Amino acid sequence: MKRITVFCGSSSGSDDKYISQAFLLGQTLAKQNIELIYGGAKVGLMGAVADGTLNGGGRVIGVMPDFLKSVEIAHEGLSELIWVESMHHRKTRMNELCDGVIALPGGFGTLEEFFEMLTWAQLGLHKKPIAILNIDGFYDPLLGLIQTMVDKGFLKEANQRMILISDNIDDLLNQMYNYVAPAVGKWIHKSDKMDPPKNSQFF
Repeated sequence: MKRITVFCGSSSGSDDKYISQAFLLGQTLAKQNIELIYGGAKVGLMGAVADGTLNGGGRVIGVMPDFLKSVEIAHEGLSELIWVESMHHRKTRMNELCDGVIALPGGFGTLEEFFEMLTWAQLGLHKKPIAILNIDGFYDPLLGLIQTMVDKGFLKEANQRMILISDNIDDLLNQMYNYVAPAVGKWIHKSDKMDPPKNSQFF
């Protein structure tokens, strides 16, 4: 992996550990000569992971939609800042640039970006590792919901296992280095769970 995209909050969260772990992740990426691709902001966890990478002498590429120019939250010290037309173009560009994805704590935007990249992987559009740095169990409720998706027949276990999870940065990166994409499709037939009736359909 030469470049990793990090999705995370533009807010700092309620606990200093979120900022400190984001900064440490950036430093670790720099130490391992991995370039950081992220959303381009100087605030919150986004700013912390960028600052950590830059502090470690690493390269940081920000990708930001044009409509955020007026908000003046762009990081001024990046190696490169790419302006794009929209949020959709932002995700597409970040996907094109990276070899893997890590999600840190965040809000709606972080989840939306993470799940779109995960869905693309599920559909076989890419084979990149998709990971969660689960700081202090932040994502435990979400991972519980994903287990319910499996239990209720809406998600294959093989696709569930596509999500790499750890609360330790080195362990997470090691999982990403060793990741092999599953060779299964996303669709679940009724026959996967029971004897199918005639003309069985997908769930």
